[in-house]
Amino acid sequence: MTKALENARFDPETDEAVWIEEDYCAPPLAMERAEVLDDYFEDITIVEEDVDETTGWKRIEELPGLWDEVLDTA
Repeated sequence: MTKALENARFDPETDEAVWIEEDYCAPPLAMERAEVLDDYFEDITIVEEDVDETTGWKRIEELPGLWDEVLDTA
């Protein structure tokens, strides 16, 4: 989870944070939401597309880094 959030991207078309996280919990990200995600994100959408982690990151690699965007607007 730490690696995923450190490498999170910002989608300027939707104003959303995006990242790739392989998760096998039901519901997805249940433990992560309870521990940290619900403290920082209001709405989390899970895309349950069958894509391996490497392919997923390649899909979003051109988007700007989330934390670069946060620091630029601070």
